[in-house]
Amino acid sequence: MQVNPDTIDVIAPNLKRRYSGVSSTVFRLVPVQADKIAIATTGPVLPANIPQFPLSKLPFLTRSGPSGYRVWHSRRNIEMLVGVLLKFVLRKRLKLVFTSAAQRRRGEYSRWLIRRMDAVIAASGKAKSYLGVPATVVLHGIDTDDFAPSTDRRALRIKLGLDPDALIVGCFGRIRKQKGTDLFVDAMIDLLPRHPTAQGVIMGGVTREQQSFVDGLKSKIEAAGLGERIHILPEDKGFTIAPWFQASDIYVAPQRWEGFGLTPLEAMSCGVPVVATRVGAFEDLIAPGETGYLVPPEDIDELVKATDALMSDAALRQSMASAARHKAVMQHQLVQEADAIIAIYRRLISEA
Repeated sequence: MQVNPDTIDVIAPNLKRRYSGVSSTVFRLVPVQADKIAIATTGPVLPANIPQFPLSKLPFLTRSGPSGYRVWHSRRNIEMLVGVLLKFVLRKRLKLVFTSAAQRRRGEYSRWLIRRMDAVIAASGKAKSYLGVPATVVLHGIDTDDFAPSTDRRALRIKLGLDPDALIVGCFGRIRKQKGTDLFVDAMIDLLPRHPTAQGVIMGGVTREQQSFVDGLKSKIEAAGLGERIHILPEDKGFTIAPWFQASDIYVAPQRWEGFGLTPLEAMSCGVPVVATRVGAFEDLIAPGETGYLVPPEDIDELVKATDALMSDAALRQSMASAARHKAVMQHQLVQEADAIIAIYRRLISEA
């Protein structure tokens, strides 16, 4: 959806060709925010259905926006740099905003850019602690209508090619060591012999660089004699990821480290209890003992113990599933994230 940039109050750029978690955030938020504020994105590769304008028009923006100052909302270093150039070199009347999900101390270059921002948003409490500047915490949200419990899980499983009668333990997203996929495999190799109806399902994208890692996982699964019960599936291009959560009984997020990490929240919204490591924003999302369990990263014994507790107790799974869905709907809706960020935009514009 092409728009005239001169009519836009807020620009949320996506200046990266490869699709990433940041891209997903921009593409989810902008259409929701566009109902309440004049916002658009720009960048080299964008979906057609969101408000946008060509990157080539950036240098030729009118100096002011329709409400006076414009807001430029960055989520990457390159976007902060472009905002700084537009404001301080091309003299555009901009208020600069940056959102950070990183849970590490940033380098001097990043800190230099961040100090030039008019407002900073942290995607979690942990991310805020690493910034060294005042920041507002705004947790990511999701569309809880898209990510909702299935009305017919059996039929959905058949459609996805899954065993309709199995106890499904899922682990979805990019398949790589950072995501802890190998830890999930190790946990399943330990647990499945004790749970004869259970299956582990891994589904996600694999880059060329990660292919040897995936081949190693497949060899380990075959060596354990579990090739028919632990499935590594390619990224599903025919569905959104929501049906895979809806088809699961338990979701495991065994990441070694993470910036934010949406998959546990997506699972919770679909009414699926979660076992996750204490990384990213998972401690902000999961209520231990109520919606799932949190375990230390790379602690396979604790990962197995927590997952086994859910696999062994159907009543516990059901109570946590209901609590997980309730928490997602009440606290983590996409519109709540959108509104919190819009409030920051409006404050900056009104201060100008």
